[in-house]
Amino acid sequence: MKTVEIFSTPTCHFCHMAKDFFKANNIPFTDYNVASDMEKQKEMIDKSGQMGVPVIIIDNKDLIVGFDQEKVAELLGVAA
Repeated sequence: MKTVEIFSTPTCHFCHMAKDFFKANNIPFTDYNVASDMEKQKEMIDKSGQMGVPVIIIDNKDLIVGFDQEKVAELLGVAA
């Protein structure tokens, strides 16, 4: 099973879409709320170079900024 981390905010529509996609495909994920967790916000900026959410990291190597459902599905081996 691949590890999935998502850096998100509660008001981000695309963040909700990504998390709904993970849930629909039974993919466990760790969600970091960068609106309230300043340490994770800094980590996200350090890793991605920007402040836009969502930032999705798969297996601690593949980083996707925004919710590109086809790319995420491809990396996770599930149907888009």
